[in-house]
Amino acid sequence: MRIIRGKFKTRKLGLPKGFPSRPTTDFAKEGLFNVLEHQYYLEDMNILDLCSGTGSITLEFLSREAGKVIAVDKNYNCVRHIIKMGKQYDCMDDLTVIKSEMLKYLGKTTETFDLIIADPPYAYEKHADIVEIVFERNLLKDDGVLIIEHGKETKLETITQFDILRTYGNVNFSFFKLNDDDN
Repeated sequence: MRIIRGKFKTRKLGLPKGFPSRPTTDFAKEGLFNVLEHQYYLEDMNILDLCSGTGSITLEFLSREAGKVIAVDKNYNCVRHIIKMGKQYDCMDDLTVIKSEMLKYLGKTTETFDLIIADPPYAYEKHADIVEIVFERNLLKDDGVLIIEHGKETKLETITQFDILRTYGNVNFSFFKLNDDDN
């Protein structure tokens, strides 16, 4: 697992044995960031990375100098690892790491984001709840996007704010945007 592009390019994210999180594959991460770089201006964004696990997505954003990132994970070992990597790469000025369960954090935060990405375990059954809370609480800025990483068994296309699906091997990214009807 490595950082694909930017100022930390090719650096490896060494994980301790038995790490409690599934990292996004380099292939899927590269595909995701190709979509993001072609559709969004990634500088000066306010980004929320939910279930940030290894910190791979967080550090990819920071490597590309995309803006400020809040990384949220409920597992202490994941939080500790992301802080360690942030210090190692000297990017703590743009990184905030929070230990919290994702839905609880979404229910309490008062910030708004340009981009929210969530990577819950593939067996997670509350993907629709993520979308519902984000849009009910207006956590996205006007042109903001919510991205949920999930397995092929999870179908999210019927959710009102669904925009597009991108698939990279066994990894799926569903994109959600504010519809004109939601204003």
